[in-house]
Amino acid sequence: MFHVVEIPLWLLVVILLFAAVTFASHFLFPSVRWFFRRRMEKAVAKLNARLTRPIEPFKLARRHDMIQRLIYDREVWEAISQHAHKEGVPENVAFERAKRYAREIVPSFSATMYYGFAIRLARFLSRRLYRVRLGEYAQETLAAVDRDATVVFVMNHRSNMDYVLVTYLAAEQSTLSYAVGEWARVWPLSRLIRAMGAYFIRRKSRGELYRRVLGRYVALATEGGVTQAVFPEGGLSLDGALAKPKLGILSYIVSGYDAVARDVVFVPVAINYDRVFEDKILVAAAARGDRRFGARISVVAKYACRLTWRWLRGRYHRFGYAAVSFGAPLSLRDFAGQGTIDVDKLGEDLMQRIGAVVPVLPVPLAATVFVQAEGALTKDAFGAAFAALVESMPEAHIHAPREDMAYAIDYGLRNLEARGFIALQEGAYRVTREGAPLVRYYASSIAHLLR
Repeated sequence: MFHVVEIPLWLLVVILLFAAVTFASHFLFPSVRWFFRRRMEKAVAKLNARLTRPIEPFKLARRHDMIQRLIYDREVWEAISQHAHKEGVPENVAFERAKRYAREIVPSFSATMYYGFAIRLARFLSRRLYRVRLGEYAQETLAAVDRDATVVFVMNHRSNMDYVLVTYLAAEQSTLSYAVGEWARVWPLSRLIRAMGAYFIRRKSRGELYRRVLGRYVALATEGGVTQAVFPEGGLSLDGALAKPKLGILSYIVSGYDAVARDVVFVPVAINYDRVFEDKILVAAAARGDRRFGARISVVAKYACRLTWRWLRGRYHRFGYAAVSFGAPLSLRDFAGQGTIDVDKLGEDLMQRIGAVVPVLPVPLAATVFVQAEGALTKDAFGAAFAALVESMPEAHIHAPREDMAYAIDYGLRNLEARGFIALQEGAYRVTREGAPLVRYYASSIAHLLR
């Protein structure tokens, strides 16, 4: 028993390494996790004290626990059994597929990442890239919402900047959980987005099992009171106009709705820009009749470097105004009344509410003037048409730079000319051949307010 045993040095190192890993996993790591968990809980408690809508426990649950809860949900199990029977595969194979879907969908929210990094980045980008304007009734709109209700912000989708802009403006209200497409599943971007509480969806998936898993997650998040942000149009607007709603996410929210347990309140949010970064890409995609945008990360990085160089040389100018307005909230409890919920009517109602509060900015106004004129305009004629157009929209959310209509007229005209959309010829401004599709694109963003 007390004999000396000789072993090679490499084997001793391996034994000590396994012993260290075992000690850490059983004694050290749990203590470290408990220490940081306690610190996080205290930080979240302080954060919730100043948020209008506190972060719900559902969102703070560990990702592993949420995945387990989702895949062992009764409705998901029914979907697994149906999928196995339909496809002729063992249930354990169907279960693994559902588990893979759950891992793909469920986020891993980090309050530290969200408020320590994401909000600061969103604030920096929003202020550096645009002159941001907020709808004047935003505070009253949000304050009127029941604090116990699940809030769902429903927004029009003009640009990928929408995520950044609304995250920044809603920072004092609550954390937002976005439904993001497959474009965001690129590492390391996917890790960051998942840590911010967003969940991934496959826009083109037609598999029933996947839809059932996704639908059940959205229903559980809604039941848990998670504040969500949804784009009913389902994707970026290719022509600048509001599109008909796609009812996938809305139907998932409605399917898990329990009027007795918790109300769901939809808050319409309308966004508009003087300049959309992706405008030429979107217009080109609309002309082709597809949604293949072809934007590469290398192109984005090159463009960011160019802007940084301009800023360092003192030649950087922001890209005009970006405005966000909040519409009248819609309570699902009131909408349902005593009958069943018609998701089609719900989608139409929400898009109408979004459309009613779309901000009207100088560039879309200037573009509309040229679309309506269908010919050349002198500067004086343009100014008169611009002012008349503003007068024809007394209820619109119009944002005039410096509260000066004369400056707004000059600002809109100057921006269209600077980008080559219009050109001065023989004392009059004409829409250029290359600029015509983009002029229509910006005019379409407010065209519904003129009808």
